[in-house]
Amino acid sequence: MLHLTFDDLAQAFRAHRRAFHLEVRDDYSGVAGEADRVQRFLNGEPQDPAASARWHALMREVIGARCVVQRVRVITEPHGPYTRFAVGTTDANLRVGEDIRWLPRRDAPVDLGDDDWWLFDDEVAAYTVFQRDGSALPGWAATTDPAVVRHYADVRDRLWTKAIPHLEYAK
Repeated sequence: MLHLTFDDLAQAFRAHRRAFHLEVRDDYSGVAGEADRVQRFLNGEPQDPAASARWHALMREVIGARCVVQRVRVITEPHGPYTRFAVGTTDANLRVGEDIRWLPRRDAPVDLGDDDWWLFDDEVAAYTVFQRDGSALPGWAATTDPAVVRHYADVRDRLWTKAIPHLEYAK
């Protein structure tokens, strides 16, 4: 396993033409900065643009350079507070060019697992490493193992066709 920093992950986006992210948790408020963003949303307050500025700048850059960035978010219905926040703020990600879809957990494969990961061009898989309290360790654990990458490419392809595009789901 390799360890990737944010700068390493940014380089992975720059070096590849397709990046896919699977998100399977119902609550990311344990991740640094997320609890404040969720609370602002639930209070009806505007989001602080600085909270996502680095990510949005990266997405504008790599998508402008022709990297396709896709996400499938597997969610439980009815929505909890974090999912309401995520659905309610995804338009900002769409505006910078990400393609985000939603998959109700009841429609997900039972053997999906509970790991969030990025897949870059069917070559590199990068995992978010969560601690028991829901916080994420800095960076990502990455592998180029062909069997792992093939498995995640298959999962991506199966989920992408089942997932509902954000603009349709948000209705």
